[in-house]
Amino acid sequence: MVDSLGDSLDRALEQAFTRPIPKSAQAQMKYLVKQLKGTKATAQLLGVSQRTVERYLVGKLKRPRKALAARIEQEVKKRWQPQIRAKAKQKAASTDGIVVATRARFGFTAAPGTTDDPRTRHITQALSPHWAKRLFEAHDRGATENQLLQIAAQGMGEHYFRDNNRRAQGLDVEFTDVEEIEISL
Repeated sequence: MVDSLGDSLDRALEQAFTRPIPKSAQAQMKYLVKQLKGTKATAQLLGVSQRTVERYLVGKLKRPRKALAARIEQEVKKRWQPQIRAKAKQKAASTDGIVVATRARFGFTAAPGTTDDPRTRHITQALSPHWAKRLFEAHDRGATENQLLQIAAQGMGEHYFRDNNRRAQGLDVEFTDVEEIEISL
């Protein structure tokens, strides 16, 4: 399974964490209950019964099924160290930018007479803070994967293909068939 751009953005922010997430299912469940302010909301989020959540809290259940363990971990990571996450986003969106490493099919819409046949390329490109900000804002608003890829394609087009608009003006980049994508701050 190919990771999505949204998942890669989340993983990049997780690298900024200063402390690891809780390890045990009981500790993770306690954290979620505290964040969601109750066992009922936690149970609804995880798709389990309220009683199951309570059993994890008191330690009667210790090892969740793989699918549930993954869901618990994912929900904890989403909420873990929100201030650190916000600082990392702010830094990327204001000074540092992000680095996109991808293997995907790139095609072009350009002036007549130019080659626009799509082909697979492996590209690692730094994107300016402007593009980092657009990606994080769109991700926070709940943009679809295609919308995120479109923003990334515009950024890659500007920085990689048009060399910050020093060449190939008017070239529009199509970013499809993503085989792998990794974002780093």
